[in-house]
Amino acid sequence: MSAITTKFVTDHKLTNEMSLEELSQYAPEILELLTTGMPKIDKKKRRQARDRLQKGYKFSKEQAYALIPHERVGRSKNQVIPKEGGSEAGEVNICSNKSACQVSDIIPEGETIGETAQRIMRDNLGVRDVIAIANAIAETASNPVAGTSSLSRLRSELRKLNAPKTIIDATFNPVMTCLSNKIQKERRDQCESEGIDYSDHFSLESVKERLDLYDISNIPDKQALADVMIMLCIRPAEIKNLRISNGGVTGYSKNWGQQDIPRVFRSLEKNEKRAKQLLIWIQNAISSGQLRDPGKRGSTYLSSFLKKDEFIPKPDKPLLPSYLRKLGQYMRLYRMV
Repeated sequence: MSAITTKFVTDHKLTNEMSLEELSQYAPEILELLTTGMPKIDKKKRRQARDRLQKGYKFSKEQAYALIPHERVGRSKNQVIPKEGGSEAGEVNICSNKSACQVSDIIPEGETIGETAQRIMRDNLGVRDVIAIANAIAETASNPVAGTSSLSRLRSELRKLNAPKTIIDATFNPVMTCLSNKIQKERRDQCESEGIDYSDHFSLESVKERLDLYDISNIPDKQALADVMIMLCIRPAEIKNLRISNGGVTGYSKNWGQQDIPRVFRSLEKNEKRAKQLLIWIQNAISSGQLRDPGKRGSTYLSSFLKKDEFIPKPDKPLLPSYLRKLGQYMRLYRMV
């Protein structure tokens, strides 16, 4: 298994500096290489591969399990990264009788993710209790994608509260993340095979024409917001934090909570100065309240605009805010702009 692991790490340039979330993105691919269909042999191969990561590449145990999780999903003990040691002095144990501990004992009914994060910090909960909370969130989620999203929000809230890294890492569920990545990949593949339907209003020529004509001394509207998102191929949640500087772009959502290494500037608007002006124009409008933040959770601000009849090419198939990024990628890559 050393050869497979070594080649995979080398080909994908994986390092022990990568976050658990980054490493988990590669889990489905490496698991395919380590799967024969014979459970006992597969279990041994995964164990040997994790050993290679830890001994040969100095990965932590958590990192090794993020990249190569257990295949089985079921009882929570199979869904948790093995942790060493017990609770630290001063930590509160929310469920001393583990065998009898129920979800309702761990997460009070009606408690939000933000309130859970505040309780973790306020009550000085330890790693074991945070793992129990993460498992409870995962087990009550409607599906792996929803569960992973909830755990991601929990990590985000904990970071805002300056939680220790050990506490943040304890919320990571490698098996659920692996399943979520697999499901989302299947959805992306399906969308790509079906294509994205859009009206002439959002054709390459129309978008570029509007981008050229925008006067940044005026107040931008929802159309300008959508066009700038297409221009930079970004998600709604990234519009506020994106920064363009010296041929590099930072602020992408995948880099939140970790070192934000600039990506190469790519845009439908080739002039970096003009692209930066348009981005800041939109960001200032959001900050001043002239535009609403389309990345705010539960926001329908941009989706309601895109549901106009003239923007819908086919009945019951509106252009969603999340499609704007894909539309920009299509224009930039497949039409070689």
